[in-house]
Amino acid sequence: MVAWTDFERETIKSIFGKLDYDDVGLAALCRCLVVYPWTQRYFGNFGNLYNADAIRANPMVAAHGKVVLNGLDKAVKNLDNIKGTYAELSVLHSEKLRVDPDNFRLLADCLTIVVAARMGADFTAEVQAAFQKFLAVVVSSLCRQYH
Repeated sequence: MVAWTDFERETIKSIFGKLDYDDVGLAALCRCLVVYPWTQRYFGNFGNLYNADAIRANPMVAAHGKVVLNGLDKAVKNLDNIKGTYAELSVLHSEKLRVDPDNFRLLADCLTIVVAARMGADFTAEVQAAFQKFLAVVVSSLCRQYH
């Protein structure tokens, strides 16, 4: 179990309360697929991912980006049981989809960059620390089945 301060809880909920899931999900997943092109191998059924413009215009990328943000929203609502919340998702990604677990960290890094850009000066060091702690717990939970 993770110990969350009141500031961390409030900050995480506040960030997700302000995010446009369509915009941020697409931007984070696009960044991941462009900056780390080997991650594209898990999205072979998404069609044209040949360049940054094609990735940004791909409706399946947009839809999956929103799925990712909605998945994170479940963790926000279950801060005291993120591992339990993601137990089935961890099994799915490890045993069926066979996703390299490092990709969760890469996507979390991309999401941090996108959120920082959207929040601007409000993304203080303290806010960043709370956000990255949250994402680290999510990534650890998703990687649980791999251990």
